Amino acid sequence: MTMHLQHLEIEAIERATLAAVAPQWVEALDDESWLLPMDSGTVGRAKSAAPLRHAAPSMAPARLLERIEARYAARDLPTMLRLPDAPCFDDLRAGLAQRGYRGTKPTLTQIGSTRAMRAVSPGMLADVDAAPDAGWAGVFLGPGFDPIDGASRVQALTRASGNLYASVRENGLTLAAGAMSFGHGWASVHGMRTDHSARGRGLAGRVLAGLAQVALDRGYERVFLQVEAGNAAALALYRRAGFQPAWAYRYWQRSAPP
Repeated sequence: MTMHLQHLEIEAIERATLAAVAPQWVEALDDESWLLPMDSGTVGRAKSAAPLRHAAPSMAPARLLERIEARYAARDLPTMLRLPDAPCFDDLRAGLAQRGYRGTKPTLTQIGSTRAMRAVSPGMLADVDAAPDAGWAGVFLGPGFDPIDGASRVQALTRASGNLYASVRENGLTLAAGAMSFGHGWASVHGMRTDHSARGRGLAGRVLAGLAQVALDRGYERVFLQVEAGNAAALALYRRAGFQPAWAYRYWQRSAPP
């Protein structure tokens, strides 16, 4: 079951998402109904056009897609859309399919309360710092992770203004990491990673709880995150931390150039 959010809440979450991952460029369509982040890295949210309202587009799908494609082509970047699974976008999805796009990587936007998130780990909290160190970045580059994608995620999360960085450290090693951003009335969680050798020990819960404590100290009551729909372990953790699905989306892109 997904929650019903007002248009302004959806827009706030989308704008906060982009603030957290700091794309190289962000453009908007003339009526401000879509944001067009553009980036040469691997982070999908930093380079996929997203609607600010979950309502049927005001223009024909073909015209809308032509305009979006032209903006990305002007920067010599491939077009990607981050499109909610909502029925109001059925015509747009059909138009994308006709143009050779395919929807992949189903992902959930989930929302929760910082109080419930803080309670997920009543023991020791992760350390939370205003700047990342080499250990924090190293979690993204460790064995079992794609080093190119990891480096891109580190770059995106560290170039954003005002992000905070959580680390669980043991014996001089950083074993789990995450980040938090604040903006548009929301706290948001990003970049959750645990070293493969330390999984199953509750370290990700300590990261969540540490970030939640900082959010509470700053007066933030609401928090959101995005998680791949097939990540069972992460979904179970976030469920224990009180998160509920707000909407699902997929990344739409061409599998090959047109």
